[in-house]
Amino acid sequence: MSKLKVMLVDDHAVVRVGFKLLLQACDDIEVVAEADSGEAACQTCEAAAPDVVVMDIAMAGMGGIEAIKRLTAKDSRLRILALSAHDDISHPMRALQAGAMGYLSKRSAPEVLIDAIRALAKGERYVDAKIAQRIALQAIGGDKGPVEKLSAREFEVFVQLARGQSVAQISETLKLSNSTVGTHLYNIKQKLGLGNQAEMTLLALRHGLIHLAE
Repeated sequence: MSKLKVMLVDDHAVVRVGFKLLLQACDDIEVVAEADSGEAACQTCEAAAPDVVVMDIAMAGMGGIEAIKRLTAKDSRLRILALSAHDDISHPMRALQAGAMGYLSKRSAPEVLIDAIRALAKGERYVDAKIAQRIALQAIGGDKGPVEKLSAREFEVFVQLARGQSVAQISETLKLSNSTVGTHLYNIKQKLGLGNQAEMTLLALRHGLIHLAE
């Protein structure tokens, strides 16, 4: 029986090693490729031809959400499981909208990761139960956070700015002109009522979009 081919994308080598050891213990799963950034994932994925990509979304550079968007634009059949240590629901919603078929918290039990990979390989969606509940409750209650006002691209720029990236750095990472990023920055400030980058960082921390360690 052929094994499920998995590609691991995470900027922390220790995390990749842990996942690889976990998955290699499964008779039906094989790790065929690894990448330490969204950029590397986009360069490696086609040749590796994985059945499932396990993608951390909170990476430096273009980040996982942009990588998901680019990978699924190339191959709409690609099955991507997004992972994050963040507690917010903006990241999972954006990842799923970008094309991910599943979403897990990094705090999930190891066996849940295995179950999710097997589910995606069958063409099924898999979302962490607690996150799915919070998304459903928000949809019912209509209680959206301030960052939900942002477009997909504005959200990406906002998170990069909140991490301390400059306009020039974001332009290079997202392959946008400085003026385009500047326009997004203006729109973000207007929509969120913010005056500077420090206020963006505080808002992102308050809503769990970034961690102090990033």
